[in-house]
Amino acid sequence: MNLAITENENITVVTVKEARLDASIAPEFKKQMEELINNDKDKIILDISEIGFMDSSSLGALVGVLKAMGNNGKLIVCGASGVVLELFKLTRMDRIFTLADDMQAAKSAFVAEA
Repeated sequence: MNLAITENENITVVTVKEARLDASIAPEFKKQMEELINNDKDKIILDISEIGFMDSSSLGALVGVLKAMGNNGKLIVCGASGVVLELFKLTRMDRIFTLADDMQAAKSAFVAEA
């Protein structure tokens, strides 16, 4: 599981450096994300623009991450496209997660809240 993690103006940007987010790496993904949350990272942008395929286990891991954040923070998912975006829409997860088209839109969403 390869994640690139950067900090920018109190926002943690997590870029998934994988072509697939599926059952084989979903548990490790969830674990690494929960470690960030447990280290008081309460504003997270999850960049999934490099992911070309996700399955139900990866969606489950994402829901687990969202639950771990609770009401103490905000998670914005950016860069979903193609079949990944379709999966979010088909499962109606686009109503549960805050989705942004790109990194700039995700950062703007945090600025608008401040």
